Amino acid sequence: MNPGVVFRSCLFAAIQIIITPPFAVVSLLTFPLGPVTRYRIITTWTRLMMLASRHVCGIRFQLRGAENIPHEPCVVLSKHQSAWETLAYQIIFPPQVYVIKRELLWIPFFGWGLAMLSPIAINRKNGARALRQMIVQGKDRLARGFWIIVYPEGTRIAAGSRGNYQTGGAAIAVHARVPVLPIAHNAGHCWPRASFLKYPGVVTVSIGKPIASADMKADDLTRVVETWIESEMQRLDNSSGHA
Repeated sequence: MNPGVVFRSCLFAAIQIIITPPFAVVSLLTFPLGPVTRYRIITTWTRLMMLASRHVCGIRFQLRGAENIPHEPCVVLSKHQSAWETLAYQIIFPPQVYVIKRELLWIPFFGWGLAMLSPIAINRKNGARALRQMIVQGKDRLARGFWIIVYPEGTRIAAGSRGNYQTGGAAIAVHARVPVLPIAHNAGHCWPRASFLKYPGVVTVSIGKPIASADMKADDLTRVVETWIESEMQRLDNSSGHA
């Protein structure tokens, strides 16, 4: 075990512990403000954590396909390997909301801030009811100018592995008649899932071309996205994210 990695990971955790409770209070105080204003204030925490991940843990990132980012709100369907991308996307993309499991809102401090960001919080056990909630609230958030971030595999997947792609995100896009933006990345090499340790390196975020949802079924759209993401992941996994 690399002592430097352990020390930097501990320092990052200490910074997170110190700054999160005050920002949770700030988040609650933003309640009377508009959703976008709340978003911009609360995500100051995200920017600080991204600075810490870069300067403390040595995790940098590069973008491929930035020219593919559309000007209008869309549904982002992304690979999910770690907590890193949940932070980075708030820097890379315009104001956004996440489709999340409602249990995340119960986490002290962190969940308070998350609740102020207008997420689509679902109970996965509700099945078809949860899907209807995603579609209705997704169309509402898009109409307000928010982008929607969905991890179709539903949970963090270890680097080099593949999960089962769900159709919820594609269903939002189909019903709202907006494109989906597929994203692959290799953050799991630097910030592994379920790991305290964070390794220095460069995360590559690869952004595909927007895929039109018009006249497509959610299942078909999901398969197109899955094919692109997993093909791109094979290319990214040929190089490690470690420095």
